[in-house]
Amino acid sequence: MRHYEVVFMVHPDQSEQVPGMVERYSSALVNAGATIHRSEDWGRRLLAYPIDKIVKAHYVMLNVECSVEALAELTEAFRFNDAVIRHLVIKRDHAVTEASPLVKKDDDDRGRREAPVAAADDADSSDLDDEDSEEEITTEAGE
Repeated sequence: MRHYEVVFMVHPDQSEQVPGMVERYSSALVNAGATIHRSEDWGRRLLAYPIDKIVKAHYVMLNVECSVEALAELTEAFRFNDAVIRHLVIKRDHAVTEASPLVKKDDDDRGRREAPVAAADDADSSDLDDEDSEEEITTEAGE
């Protein structure tokens, strides 16, 4: 059996059905004797160029180890599914199990977005403490 990386793009109107599609394709591969090493949902992304007047698509990536027959069955299923806009199959030398650079980048971006919010909350609470102390000082001086 060989290792493959399969990426397919789903029409943006069908984004709600992506988990079901992934489950259907994954179960078909497993039933054919394949092993799925990695499955990633990259979400909706802007296309580099419009495809049939569509500018966004939902991306899904699978790393599988399967026979040529199972892969042919999968690509045939892509061809007959109108929701799948495009698909790409790449033969790999070995199984890839770590997260893709795209997912790592998204995780890093989320971490960076959350950190300044937490720092801003801490700064706001310290500003409130300073305002309270100023009020106490002015009321003591006024008495």
